[in-house]
Amino acid sequence: MQSLYITNDLYVNDSEFIFDPIKWPREQMDEDFFKLSKMFNAMRSVVRVPDIDPKYKVAVLASKQEHCLVDFLYGWQEGKLPVEITCVISNHDRGPNSHVIRLLERHGIPYHYLCAKENKREEELLELVQNTDFLVLARYMQILSGKFLRSYGKDVINIHHGLLPSFKGGKPAKQAFDAGVKLIGATSHFVTEELDAGPIIEQMVERVSHRDNLRTFVQKSEDVEKQCLAKAIKSYCELRVLPYEMNKTVVF
Repeated sequence: MQSLYITNDLYVNDSEFIFDPIKWPREQMDEDFFKLSKMFNAMRSVVRVPDIDPKYKVAVLASKQEHCLVDFLYGWQEGKLPVEITCVISNHDRGPNSHVIRLLERHGIPYHYLCAKENKREEELLELVQNTDFLVLARYMQILSGKFLRSYGKDVINIHHGLLPSFKGGKPAKQAFDAGVKLIGATSHFVTEELDAGPIIEQMVERVSHRDNLRTFVQKSEDVEKQCLAKAIKSYCELRVLPYEMNKTVVF
């Protein structure tokens, strides 16, 4: 038996079915749901069977910080993330002895270091991600221009510390620690032309206290970022994330 996810953009609803692929062939399923979408004037009907359909192809973009990238790679390696990683792209040059590079080499995943200025970098980036279904920004500390987003034309999912916008600029975790905050968090969202303002997919929080030092504070912050990104990607791949109105999502 297989799980089937179906979404309908117009009515913003989501259903999950169990079906027998022997009695209901995959091709017939597409045809049947297409007829249903026409009947109800749906804008788009998407059917996905995780154990049968190809996994989403993604490229992961990261900078110097590695906690989200490493967690994403290990989650993928353990089969917890239903994606196929086409490549990892970074503006940080990792040496051949880096544990990230060794992990990628072991699985045959290319690593691309892009150090050019913005226009040239985005041209190279666009060429590298043409065969992907969406992009994951695993603490990628570069702004993607509106021109790039329009040219790519597919979803880009970002993760950042939920301390924004209260603590902007460098070392936001230290700023928050120095301010004595009691809650920290992370936000995963779609990337839009307006910086850090895209529709929110997932948010998580973690309590901190006077018992935390800066090291444990940062560790808690990084842990919640990793968990938030992984959950957002899993929900997205299972078609549980439905954008609606101008800047909102429904997550089932």
